Amino acid sequence: MLALSAEGVLPKVDYAIFADTGWEPRAVYAHLDRLVKEVAEPAGIPVLRVSSGNIRNDALDPDHRFASMPLYILNKDGKQGMTRRQCTGEYKIKPIKKKVRELLGYPYPQRIPKGVFVEQWVGISTDEFHRAKDADVRYMRNRHPLIDLGWSRGDCIRYLTSIGLADTPKSSCLGCPFHGNAQWRTIRDTSPDEWQDVVEFDAAIRQGNARANATGNALLGQAFLHRSRVPLGQAPIDHVTAAERAALQPELGDADELENGVVDGCSPWACRGDADGPTQDDYGLAT
Repeated sequence: MLALSAEGVLPKVDYAIFADTGWEPRAVYAHLDRLVKEVAEPAGIPVLRVSSGNIRNDALDPDHRFASMPLYILNKDGKQGMTRRQCTGEYKIKPIKKKVRELLGYPYPQRIPKGVFVEQWVGISTDEFHRAKDADVRYMRNRHPLIDLGWSRGDCIRYLTSIGLADTPKSSCLGCPFHGNAQWRTIRDTSPDEWQDVVEFDAAIRQGNARANATGNALLGQAFLHRSRVPLGQAPIDHVTAAERAALQPELGDADELENGVVDGCSPWACRGDADGPTQDDYGLAT
């Protein structure tokens, strides 16, 4: 959407906002720097970076309130479950809303007058049109330009390729439990130090987040980053799922990039692991 706006295919936006959880892969930060330099700045579009902190550090800090990640749980009786997902709201939506209020001139707790709002673009493609929803506050009104254009995920990839951005990485926390096997393999095979980081984090959260343990709310079972509920370093990430194989068959199209119903990646109003919410890019654009 940022490139389409910069090229004039879509109207010029006033701002692009990147919600930084503090634990994105290096490739995402490098790509963001490139977008700013090669796309946004030449078009005169400011890219604002907002944050509520570092999600990795917060999870391991016993003195810090932690918005829980959707960790896979194995209870003592063998039953499986997941912890609540609060991270998207805390580390993406909350800082974006805070910045939007500031841009409108009504920082919290000031009341925003009726009729004062921003138009926010959410990058949901036609593959996921059912995830397109209205904003939950009056001062933000969602619009879905890719759906308006009739663009699928494949159309987006072809467009990015045509302008030299074929290597656009998927944005999500380095240790997001919603990663599929393909993304775990990519981290392991291309960035050994980042792989070591997520393996160590996986071990560190086995009994849940540090704050809960410090306040006497220890996890009854064990927590894991991988859906197999075994330590990440031993998890069966080399298993190629049926969805991965299907994605390699051109006749099935780009929409088959799902793995067990989850596409790797995350964004505000669009966590890819949320079957009930919208999904797509990590750049919020406002006009």
